[in-house]
Amino acid sequence: MSHAAQQSFQPSRRAPKKRRRTGRIVALCLLALLLLSCGSLYWVYSSIDGNIDSVDLDQALGDDRPAKVETGARDILVVGSDSRAGGDNKALGGGGNVSGGRSDTTMVVHIPAGRERATVVSIPRDTLVTRPDCTRADGSTLPRAERVMFNSVYALGGPACVTKTVEAMTKVRMDHYMEIDFSGFKELVDALGGVTVDLDQPLHSPKTGLDLEPGSHRLDGTQSLAFVRTRYGYGDGSDLGRIGLQQQFILALLGEVKNQDLATSPTKLYKIADTATETLTTDEGLGSVTKLASFGRSLQGLDTANMDMVMMPVEYDKRDPNRVVAREPLAGQVWEALRNDQPLPEAAKKTAKG
Repeated sequence: MSHAAQQSFQPSRRAPKKRRRTGRIVALCLLALLLLSCGSLYWVYSSIDGNIDSVDLDQALGDDRPAKVETGARDILVVGSDSRAGGDNKALGGGGNVSGGRSDTTMVVHIPAGRERATVVSIPRDTLVTRPDCTRADGSTLPRAERVMFNSVYALGGPACVTKTVEAMTKVRMDHYMEIDFSGFKELVDALGGVTVDLDQPLHSPKTGLDLEPGSHRLDGTQSLAFVRTRYGYGDGSDLGRIGLQQQFILALLGEVKNQDLATSPTKLYKIADTATETLTTDEGLGSVTKLASFGRSLQGLDTANMDMVMMPVEYDKRDPNRVVAREPLAGQVWEALRNDQPLPEAAKKTAKG
């Protein structure tokens, strides 16, 4: 994210000091979809199909949801979490001791009817939201609450509650849910042989150990993990700036997948697909390799050059400068565009850019 882009987005108040947290993985759903769109993968379906966890969101959410606008578009809620918490996540700096896991990366991925473009809207984790009544995985009810931090919703209620909260705040019905676990990120990047990123300003982060000058850098899995964690030592040091780095990394990662001819290397393809699916939880509509691959093949025409990567427009909360709230009317314009399968308004794109 360029300095100019940061300036165009940031509210006038100075960036607040936040508690130290470990950043979560960049949402990798599009990577998995592109990987699994390859027809040569059918021969390994039986061996990796059991890797994918799925949840029945339709039953948990019921009928109290936004109406589906029949445009042919698809909206996917993508969550980066440490839900499969424990030794792996803890060793990587994740929240292994947090009951129920946490979600610090959340994106709404909108894929228009033509399947040649995509819009990705990041929701800052420190956004204050109204959480509606929702059903936990154990069937109990999590009551409605106002002014709760967005990333607490997943920790308390899981996939159904975070989906219902996003639908309530955006009025956009989510067609699918994809959750990517933190622990598999390093292995996935290493299986690809690394990812190349280009920086237009230095990145010096003592907290993550990453020290990069402007220019092109080939990052391995460990370095990539540090890259998407970085907040201090880059830009204004805020979590909003980190979202810009995460979005930049997504584009670089997708470009890497596109550039590699995985179909000619079954061993490498299997290793990457096996790693990707082991970290994946979806709704039942995408809950098998067959279903995921079918959806992935519909995205063959999607080019990373045709992806809009933005952040939900926010401003610092007047009562708590360590939190942000949706900036209206711009946030509403972003969600309205997605609901109606229309391009983002230019004013909203310029202000929302991460």
